[in-house]
Amino acid sequence: MKCLAICQDELVIRMLDEVLLSSFEIEFLVESRPVGRRLHDAGINVSVADPRRTDTYLKADVSPSTCLIVEDNGRRSLKRILSAIRDAGGTLIYVLGVGTAAHPGRADELRAQFPDISYLAMAELFGGPLLTEFSRSLTRARVQQYQRYFSDADRILILLHNDPDPDAIASGLALRTVLRRTKTTTILGAMQGVTRPENLRMLNLLDIHVEPVTAASLGEFTRVAMVDVQPHYFGGLIDRVDLVIDHHPEQPGYSAVFKDIRPDYGSTSTILTEHLRAVDVNISERTATAMLYAIKSDTLFFNRQANRVDLDAFSYLYPLANATLIRKMEGAEITFERLEFVEKAHRSSRLQDQVFCAFLGASPRDDFIPYVADFFLQLENVQWAIIAGVVGDTMVISVRNLGYSRNAGDFVRRYFADLGSAGGHRSMAKAIVPLTAFQNKFGRLHGAEVSEKLQELALQFLHEHAAAEKKKEPARA
Repeated sequence: MKCLAICQDELVIRMLDEVLLSSFEIEFLVESRPVGRRLHDAGINVSVADPRRTDTYLKADVSPSTCLIVEDNGRRSLKRILSAIRDAGGTLIYVLGVGTAAHPGRADELRAQFPDISYLAMAELFGGPLLTEFSRSLTRARVQQYQRYFSDADRILILLHNDPDPDAIASGLALRTVLRRTKTTTILGAMQGVTRPENLRMLNLLDIHVEPVTAASLGEFTRVAMVDVQPHYFGGLIDRVDLVIDHHPEQPGYSAVFKDIRPDYGSTSTILTEHLRAVDVNISERTATAMLYAIKSDTLFFNRQANRVDLDAFSYLYPLANATLIRKMEGAEITFERLEFVEKAHRSSRLQDQVFCAFLGASPRDDFIPYVADFFLQLENVQWAIIAGVVGDTMVISVRNLGYSRNAGDFVRRYFADLGSAGGHRSMAKAIVPLTAFQNKFGRLHGAEVSEKLQELALQFLHEHAAAEKKKEPARA
């Protein structure tokens, strides 16, 4: 996020730079040339200009999404500075009260003339609260911008990935709530229907409808948004959308009017929770229940790819959700059909150096493959689980690890990105490649031979990483 801080006190500038630099693209504007030179020599991004002039902010390329921090040290020129910022198009304005200027009644005095500003007392806000406040400002600006863009659309499609999971379904429901739309004017759609037992149970219990869509029907919608997926997933079918919200690593090759992609988040529902909170939209019990279940599912109840923001979203949603319905949805996860594939994996498996690999052969659905990977990762002495299966004419490879060993996404990209789609996070990843391309590269392998090849690749990958790490260690005397 771009942040412009208009400050004159050198100590305040250095403190703000220390607190905000890791999270924001921050630049300082000062009036004094000697102060500007000292700060520049200290490596701080600073410019010298008159803060009372509108053209100062026009030259700084201030936009409605720029976060502006204005130091209030009691000088009379503050109101002229705020007027100049507002005339230049600035809207996210924070006045930071310093010392005696931050007295009771100062905020009311300024808001009488500038009702949209936020007044903060510096003594209360350094550290976590300040970062939280500015992060919410960025989210609020993003949401308000796409809300306006979608407001006049007749029909909106919120497109989910094929055979959508709880996170995609819940995120679609949440986005519809953010847009203040109904299921009549804004549908949740997928090119392949929902088939997994727990997801069907979720739809039935929460009365959520995911409509089938085709490539031809995309043109029937005024706006198209994607959640929990990006256009590259559809193999070149879609190269432009209006909005993308996703927690998977960002992919190239498409354009979007708006996007909010946060790969360090454990679920897309966590991002949408922040969007809902940023604009004070009421979250219904149904939506909260769907999102809470999604966060639990995508993070394996915080055992995988989760961080503080996921915990914060979970804590916020928990009192709004229906815990009884969540227990009913979770009860659908184990089925006899899935257990059959667990047995198949066990029969063809290879376990060496805590790496478990198995080939399932032909599978009627691709969801069995990540399910089996998650299952075997729970076994003692297993730190990596790599499961492959054939769905139609495609080889699907699902990778899971405990999160503190080398990146699973790097593994699939290294060996399979040249064949098809491959990517993911540190602890979970997936490759989807044509079966013929897999055979051309690795040979026409059958049964346990596929397991052996996957294990060979994994061990090579991990051993090379271990050797590289060892070289980095300082030499002992």
